[in-house]
Amino acid sequence: MTRSKRRTGRRHPLATAALLALGLVFTGGAYAAFSTTTAQAEASPTSQETIDEGQKLFQANCATCHGLEAQGTEAGPSLVGVGAAAVDFQVGTGRMPMQMQGPQAEQKPVQFTDEQVKQLAYYVASLGPGPDIPADSLVNGGGDAANGAELFRVNCAMCHNVAGAGGALTEGKYAPPLTDVSGVHIYEAMVTGPQNMPVFNDLNITPEDKRDIITYLQYVQDNRSPGGFELGSLGPVAEGLFIWIFGLGAIVAITVWITAKSN
Repeated sequence: MTRSKRRTGRRHPLATAALLALGLVFTGGAYAAFSTTTAQAEASPTSQETIDEGQKLFQANCATCHGLEAQGTEAGPSLVGVGAAAVDFQVGTGRMPMQMQGPQAEQKPVQFTDEQVKQLAYYVASLGPGPDIPADSLVNGGGDAANGAELFRVNCAMCHNVAGAGGALTEGKYAPPLTDVSGVHIYEAMVTGPQNMPVFNDLNITPEDKRDIITYLQYVQDNRSPGGFELGSLGPVAEGLFIWIFGLGAIVAITVWITAKSN
């Protein structure tokens, strides 16, 4: 009787293996479900409702030039594949919709709310893959300002000026000043190449280097010239011309006044 009780109290040899297999099945299933949900969330940052609202805004405000399906017309290029970043930059800075045709789209007051800009951006993004709106960690100014200054001088200063004051180009075009541009729009401009600006993809300038450039520009925005009047931040030529005209002019005027006084 003692042996029979011991036998009935023992587990079956396969019980442990069955429990392990059951645990692995539940763990694997939960992980697969979590991974699928995360992947779907990353692939679809917006809802279909947002995209539909963006389509309505697009057809009411943009389709005249870009076509009902953003396929492009004689008056405007196709937007299929330009990505959310291009729309967020152009519409978020007021360059689009354009008031009139010209050498380039000029910045003006924004005509849409932030929510509407995002709706337009994600609708266009749904038409084809393209650069996305950057993450906050890349545009918040937390990079290396010294490295950003060097990269800016090498890649951007020939058009935008070393202090980001902007400059003239050919045929009525110009590089706009960067003194009041947000980090998001600076990043979007680098990855989309608006107007006459070249595209700086991640092979040309890495996302971390783009963050450093934004950090440098934000440092320039927050730390104005400690020497007094900036003279448009145009560099030593403007400063020398100022001294030549006004400084020497003042000396000549004082000399004439002293001579006239003595006579």
